[in-house]
Order: sequence, then structure tokens, then C-alpha cells
Amino acid sequence: MLVHERMGKHPLTVRPDAPVDATLKRMKEERIRRFPVVGDEGELVGIVSQTDLLYAAPSPATSLSVYEMHYRYSRIEVSQVMTEDVITVEHDDPIEEAARLMVDHRIGGLPVMREGNLVGIITETDIFKAFMELLGARDQGVRLTVLCPDRRGELAALANAVAELGGDIISLGTFWGEDAQSSLITIKVANVDKDEIVDKIKALVLEIVDVREV
Repeated sequence: MLVHERMGKHPLTVRPDAPVDATLKRMKEERIRRFPVVGDEGELVGIVSQTDLLYAAPSPATSLSVYEMHYRYSRIEVSQVMTEDVITVEHDDPIEEAARLMVDHRIGGLPVMREGNLVGIITETDIFKAFMELLGARDQGVRLTVLCPDRRGELAALANAVAELGGDIISLGTFWGEDAQSSLITIKVANVDKDEIVDKIKALVLEIVDVREV
């Protein structure tokens, strides 16, 4: 799965000279949390988040009157609070690269670029939806989490066991185990009896961590 397959296309943008108060109002109306900031030629020059805009608001502890606070706030432009050094991702990058960048930099969204042009935006919500697809969250079946040795052939053995019972693998994911020598495998299977699949695979794994019909 690549970034362009799950990104939001035609992202809403804002100009650097847009007033902060109007930008925050628009952000709330559109129910989004960030705007890519584009220049005169449509080039990406920054990104501004809801947090950036809220931090720009005057403190309630100020001695200014309400009218003075509103006036000063309305004079602040997006260019004064935006992040200029924007972390981006390419449209044809794997989606896990976008997830890695978000985690490493503790950010909730990335502008998506293609040949230097802004073509989309991908957010943590898009990543969560992809994760749901990966684990078949909306599909019915028997879901098992097993602890396996981290060695060649383990996945093939599990797949063969499912096939011998006439089952269909809906989803399969591998995760870090308790140490470097083991892995956790979550597999969701359709068209099999829960007790039968447990009996079939228990000799193939170190431990059946969890099993349930979902």
C-alpha cells in the first residue's frame, strides 16, 4: 500500500498572509487540524496546525481589553506562526514510511509531494484506517494471536494449517515478540471452527496468546 492510495487528495490550503483568527475559524468549520501553507505559485512554504493558531491567541491573563486582544489577534498572519521546515512524504512512498515519520517527529499529518508539487495530505486517521484494513477489523472470523519462533517457515506452516481446514485467511500481521527470538502473529480466519483451528495450530506455535470469534 502506497501513500497516494490512502491520502486525502486536493488538500485545503491557506496563504501565508491569511489572518490567524480567520484561519482558525475556517479550520473549525472544515473540521481539520492543519493547513499546508502555499505561496503565489502554489508552492509549499509551510504548514500550520490548530495548536499553532491557538498558541498565537492572547493569554486571558493579559491586561488588554477584549477589543484590544481581538484587534491584535486579527493582525497576526499565518506566516508568523507556521512551521517553515516542513516534513513531507512522497506520493509513491510506502504508507509505513509516512507512519514512521509521524511517530519519529511526533506529528499528526504530512503534506504529500509529487515532483515538488503538493498533491495531498496524509494524517494519523488515514494510518489508523489502513491499520484496520490490515487486521481485517470489519470482517468476521476467528482471530488468533500466537507466539512463534522467529525462524523461516513459520508463516507458511500456519497458512498450510488453515488451508488444510478449508479456511480463508482474512488478514495476517507480524509484531515484535517477547525477545529477538520470537514474534507475535495475529491472524484472522474465516470458514473455520474456533476449536478446530486451535487444535490444528497449537503444536506449531510456542503459545496461543489469544483466540476469539469477532
